[in-house]
Amino acid sequence: MNKKSLPEIRQNVSLHSMNTLGVHAVASSLVTIRSTDDLISLHQSEFFERDLPFVLGGGSNILFKNDITKPILKMSISGVDIVEIKDREIFIKIGAGENWHDFVSWAVLHGYGGTENLALIPGTVGAAPIQNIGAYGVELKDIFESLEIFDMQTGSIKTFTEKDCRFGYRDSIFKHELKGKIIVTSVTLRLRRKDHQINDSYTSLRNYLIEKNIKNPTISDIYHAVVSIRKSKLPDPASLGNAGSFFKNPIVEKSVFERMKNEFQEVPHFVVDKNSVKIPAGWLIEKAGWKGRRVGNVGTYENQALVIVNHGNATGDEIFRHAKSIQNSVKEIFGINLMPEVNVVE
Repeated sequence: MNKKSLPEIRQNVSLHSMNTLGVHAVASSLVTIRSTDDLISLHQSEFFERDLPFVLGGGSNILFKNDITKPILKMSISGVDIVEIKDREIFIKIGAGENWHDFVSWAVLHGYGGTENLALIPGTVGAAPIQNIGAYGVELKDIFESLEIFDMQTGSIKTFTEKDCRFGYRDSIFKHELKGKIIVTSVTLRLRRKDHQINDSYTSLRNYLIEKNIKNPTISDIYHAVVSIRKSKLPDPASLGNAGSFFKNPIVEKSVFERMKNEFQEVPHFVVDKNSVKIPAGWLIEKAGWKGRRVGNVGTYENQALVIVNHGNATGDEIFRHAKSIQNSVKEIFGINLMPEVNVVE
C-alpha cells in the first residue's frame, strides 16, 4: 500500500466555535479529516495506536466538560451523490461532514421525501446514525439504507446495514460495542421520489397544519412546519449557546407510570408497548421547577425545559453540574432517572 501524505495536525486549538454550547475548551491537538485517505494515512503512521481520538462532527450534541487532552478528529468529508434511482425511491450517499439540515433542505427542494420531519436538527450527517436522530414521529432508521465506517484498529473501510447498526431510541451500536473504535465516513439514505408518505401524526405538527388550514400537506409543508415549530421552541446557538435537547425522554414501566398518575393526573405520556410508557423529560423538568431557572452563567431555557443554555462564559463543568442538579431533582420528586442525550466529553 502506498504511503499517503498526513493531514495537518494543529496544536492547542480553541473549540469554542466548534460546539454549539459555546464552551471555551481547548484541544491539545486537532486534525481536520476531508477524505477517507486522510484516515488511512493516519492509520499508516500508527496515529490510532498511540491514542484513540475523539471524533467531532458539528459539535451540536457535545458538552466539553474541560480541556481535551486526547486528539480530536474534525470530520469534514463532503459530498452528496445519487447512487441509484428507482421508480419510487432514490438512494443518496452523503459525506459524514455535510450539515444535516442543509441536506434536508436540499432533499425537500428536489422533491425527495423522508427527511422533512427531521428538519433543523443540528449537527452533521455522520453523527445522525450514531444518535439515530428523531423528531415529529420519524427516526433516521426509517429512511436509512447503509453507512460506511473506517475501522481505527484495522484501517479498513466497512459497510453497515440497518441491522448491523442496531438502532434504538436515540441509540445505536456506535454508542456501545463500537464506541471509540470506528468513524462514520458516509451515510446512504433511501428517500421517496413520489407517492410521499406524509407523517403529520405528532400533535404539535398536526395543530400547526390545522392552524394554517393546510389539509393535504406536501413534504414542503411538513418541512416548513417543523422549522417553524423548532424555531419557536429552541434558541439559536449563535445567540444563546445550547445543545438542543439535553436529556432523553425516559421510557418507564407501566407500573411506574400508574404510580405517577395517581399523584400527577395530568402527566403527558406516549404508550410504547403494553409494558412501557414514554414520559416527556421536559414536563418532568418543568414540574421540578427548573424551566427558565438560571444559576450563574447556566440556565434552563424559558421556552423549553429540555434545553440547557449558556448565558455567557459558562464552563463545561458548570453546565455539567447544572445538568446533575436537574437529574437529582427529577429523581427525588418522581423516582425517574433522566439520561443525557448530550455526549459529555472529558
